[in-house]
Amino acid sequence: MDLSIAPYEGLMMIIGVVTVIIILGMVLLAFVMVIISLYSIKKGRLYFPGFLRAGLVFTEGFAKAIFRLLGLEDREMLSFFIKLHNTMSKSDFERVPVTGRAIFLPQCLRSSRCPAHLTPEGLKCRACGQCTIGQAHFLLEKMGYRVFIVPGSSFIKRMVKKYRPKAIIGVGCLSEVKEGIDMADKMGLVAMGVVTAKEGCVETLVSWSDVYEMAILGIDPVSIPQDLHVLAD
Repeated sequence: MDLSIAPYEGLMMIIGVVTVIIILGMVLLAFVMVIISLYSIKKGRLYFPGFLRAGLVFTEGFAKAIFRLLGLEDREMLSFFIKLHNTMSKSDFERVPVTGRAIFLPQCLRSSRCPAHLTPEGLKCRACGQCTIGQAHFLLEKMGYRVFIVPGSSFIKRMVKKYRPKAIIGVGCLSEVKEGIDMADKMGLVAMGVVTAKEGCVETLVSWSDVYEMAILGIDPVSIPQDLHVLAD
């Protein structure tokens, strides 16, 4: 017996029209997000951060395509996304006590002559003085942070499951920080990111002043070591 699709034609047409409207709406919203983003990048400050964050999450694929179409480099785009995320997460991060925080440093910051060995919890710094990690590690732990030096995201997941921090600071290259932030969002963590000043696999660099500025957010000044200013050197 032949089935007639005539009764469903009207419904299918409505669904098609609604789908087209939704797609056009998302494209239009993505254009608005891109315009606000580009203006924010040009002016060096964020405009409508709450609206931007929600809009970019909702239209991320379309927005990225438009960014590339307009010639915006991936690095600029990722930098903007990370800056936006940090701005939006700052107040939540400040409310988490330091005992509920962890900081993850990439192993590429260490010296090529580093004597530390890899353990199930990452590298255990020996404070040999051949790089700046030792001093930073000591001061951040003194402030109350759990500090991990890790070679990849698998270690981060393992330490998060083991120690259950509520907030984390991730240091790494642009792509690593963006991936880490996305991973933290899925795990329900408040995440802040610091991008390294030099990329690579060995002896990369980070602005310790940026790490320091982020690490002390929401912390009682009494709990901050007096010699923590050396991180800015």
